[in-house]
Amino acid sequence: MSGKTNIEQLHSVVEEAAGLLGIAYPRDRVRAVLTAFQDVLDSAIVLNVVTKGGGIGDLSFDFAAATSAGDPYEIALAHGLAEEIDHPIRALLPDILARFPVQTYGVDYGVTGGFNKTYASFPLGDLQRLEKLADVPSMPPGLSEHLGTFAAYGLDGKVSAIAIDYARRTWNVYFNALSPEYVERETVVAMLRELGAPEPSERMLEFIGASSAFYPTFGWDSSKVERVSFSAKNTAPTALPDQVRPTFENFARSVPYTYGGERVIVYAGALSAGEEYYKLAAYHQMPAKVHDRFRSES
Repeated sequence: MSGKTNIEQLHSVVEEAAGLLGIAYPRDRVRAVLTAFQDVLDSAIVLNVVTKGGGIGDLSFDFAAATSAGDPYEIALAHGLAEEIDHPIRALLPDILARFPVQTYGVDYGVTGGFNKTYASFPLGDLQRLEKLADVPSMPPGLSEHLGTFAAYGLDGKVSAIAIDYARRTWNVYFNALSPEYVERETVVAMLRELGAPEPSERMLEFIGASSAFYPTFGWDSSKVERVSFSAKNTAPTALPDQVRPTFENFARSVPYTYGGERVIVYAGALSAGEEYYKLAAYHQMPAKVHDRFRSES
């Protein structure tokens, strides 16, 4: 997807999505992002909503970009959309690209929060193994520290992507294509305890039981798990808290999309210290094969 006509269309879509949520829309800032990436945008366009404290945290939009376009963070820097940082995290994406079959990059941009994340997505038919990822020179200690736990719970060979948040110095590893036994209640509770994650509520456990992807969030200098998230595609929000469902349902019904058939919606539940919250991703455009990766973090 490229060209100014398409960019104008996308601009209108993001503005409409912000209006559905009552979020102030910074037209010039969003236009600058779309213009900066207009020549490298791929087919997947996703609109993301995060709840925080029972209300809407932010709207973000994310898109895939061909690896031939170059490092998305470098593009953002060149257009004044992000600030350069002097930190080892800058080496992680080049190291991954040099060692793995990265299919696409991804970018997540918050309408009010600014540049969120860069993603390195692996082919769906070639999900990656944990030990090889842990051997990447710039990989932070969290993956090695929890390698045994992830492998014991059958997650080896199921890594679909690595995400990097430069501003927060955090990163995610995404485990995809999980079958029901991976999200069975006792299994999940035991795994979360081993990871040092908070105990999920009954409502969250109900949601996790229908999920098909799992992604923990780590900091850079510590192996501590800062947050864990589970996501499920094409799932009605019946397991979500009552105060969240009306906003999500209205957004999911109303946000525009360009493909045939039913809308593709991904719901996610997140656990962090002292808080559970939920997220929604609505595909406006999508490739033929859709990642079960839910990208929005806050």
